Amino acid sequence: MNIIQEYIYRGLNIRSSVILLLLGALVLQPLVGVSQSNHSMINTVVIDAGHGGKDPGAVSKIVNEKDVVLSIALKLGTYIEKYFPAVHVIYTRDTDVFIPLNRRSEIANQNKADLFISIHANANNNTSISGTETYTLGLHKTQENLEVAMKENAVMLYEDDYSTKYEGFDPQNPASYIIFNLMQGMNREKSINLAELTEFQFKTRVGRHSRGVREAGFWVLKQVSMPSILVEVGFVSNPTEANYLKHSDNQDYLASAIFRAFRDYKTKVEESSVVLEKKEELVQADTSLIVPETTEPKTDSLIEFCVQVKSSSKQIPLNSVAFNNLEDVKERISDGIYKYTVGSTNQYNEIVQLQKEVRKVISDCFVVVFYNGERISLSKARKLQKT
Repeated sequence: MNIIQEYIYRGLNIRSSVILLLLGALVLQPLVGVSQSNHSMINTVVIDAGHGGKDPGAVSKIVNEKDVVLSIALKLGTYIEKYFPAVHVIYTRDTDVFIPLNRRSEIANQNKADLFISIHANANNNTSISGTETYTLGLHKTQENLEVAMKENAVMLYEDDYSTKYEGFDPQNPASYIIFNLMQGMNREKSINLAELTEFQFKTRVGRHSRGVREAGFWVLKQVSMPSILVEVGFVSNPTEANYLKHSDNQDYLASAIFRAFRDYKTKVEESSVVLEKKEELVQADTSLIVPETTEPKTDSLIEFCVQVKSSSKQIPLNSVAFNNLEDVKERISDGIYKYTVGSTNQYNEIVQLQKEVRKVISDCFVVVFYNGERISLSKARKLQKT
């Protein structure tokens, strides 16, 4: 059952559903005319410490979210400035002040950032739950993911006339989140890649329990026009984890993990860009030569669309129950992470149809694309196919 069917099933009529769709279209209007980030170099990064000032975020008797995430954000920025002095680091806040949600995304867009990293801490009524999570923009697949997004989006309620400012979006109404079903994530692949690297670092370098990469409808991610992630560094509602989060040394470790993910992401993006540019230069240099078509593979033959179904820091046997009802699962290794895909075609429409079928088994699967064995973005693949 898709989300529109679900709302109708719950009692909304067709007319209400259409109104919700129109609301979604209106909410998307602020992004019209904003160019999406196609930068191959990571020159500017915006670090967003969630909440602040009158908005404490998640609270506990031990520590408050706004304090933990500000400390980690500043430490992360210091690491980037130290090891990548050419990268411009911008903070949405560097003190304990309240910053409206829409202003955070404006800072990133106005500075034409190449990356947006929002840092938060989580809370749950179940005080035994612990671990890190890294989110990218998307439609929530579970009630738990929706609840996290609703909690973080509730910062709007601290703002005057938030209903007008956010075009009628109600962070406390699940029906409002239908707008995220309309989003076309041009930066989705890059965001997922950074999120995977972040969780890998949390698990392997810091030894934290990783709850994985997830998708949900975060307003602050919806509004930015570059690859972006929202990191939940732990649960302040868990006494053990709250004690961990309040110590400066542990905040250093968490900031270092996010930095390492940033470093690996930057290296991969820029190296991939250099490789593609060199290939394009070679093609241009050889245009004066007459080369039989049979000796040069066509661009389409080098492009491979697949559906990614799993990723893990540890190898998963291809006969594992995790791949039940899936055919021809292929293992790939990227940045030390095992990734598992199904399907292989140079036709985008074909892989989209396969993704619809695979989602019946793996609900959060997504399309990935490789060029000559190297992973690239969908936008890059489409450009190559046009040449």
